[in-house]
Amino acid sequence: MSTPSSNKSDLFEGRGWVVILRGLTAIAFGVLAIAWPDISMHRLVALFGLYALLHGGLSLAAAVGHRGQRGCLLLATEGLVGLFAGGITLRTSSASPMALVFLVWLWAIASGILRIAEAVRLRKTLKGDVWLMLSGTATVLFGGMLMLRPVVGALGLALVISASALIWGVFEVLLGREIRAIRHHGRPAPG
Repeated sequence: MSTPSSNKSDLFEGRGWVVILRGLTAIAFGVLAIAWPDISMHRLVALFGLYALLHGGLSLAAAVGHRGQRGCLLLATEGLVGLFAGGITLRTSSASPMALVFLVWLWAIASGILRIAEAVRLRKTLKGDVWLMLSGTATVLFGGMLMLRPVVGALGLALVISASALIWGVFEVLLGREIRAIRHHGRPAPG
């Protein structure tokens, strides 16, 4: 017999791979943003748009797989924010640096706040919630940096995006590993 409290931690159960993929895509995005020789604003826009779509899709996939569970609505909202930001970014044919900074800023603030809310909501049932909290905090701080210093060139924006994506990507990978470890080692065998 299942109690309501026993289902609360299952939001990410079986979805550790999704969280790890979210982290790895953030890391790949960060590396590409800085390693791409002579990155232009157009390439940076396309790269961010693809990243936001992929991150949003992965978040939505995790949420859809666990409808009705605690934190699911926050995760689904984070996914929709990513899909929206990615779609808008890719549809913008000639994004000015200010337009890109504004879109990235909106995405970062919204996603970061949602991750922090997920961590707070799941803090008693999700082992590793600190990684989710740190990922959200890093994303909000990144958005704050963009808000305080909105006028940057493509290279400056690439540096800021790269450093931030690497940080929040590592936190997401650590969270995913924690979730997978709980799944493989932390549960008693049924019986």
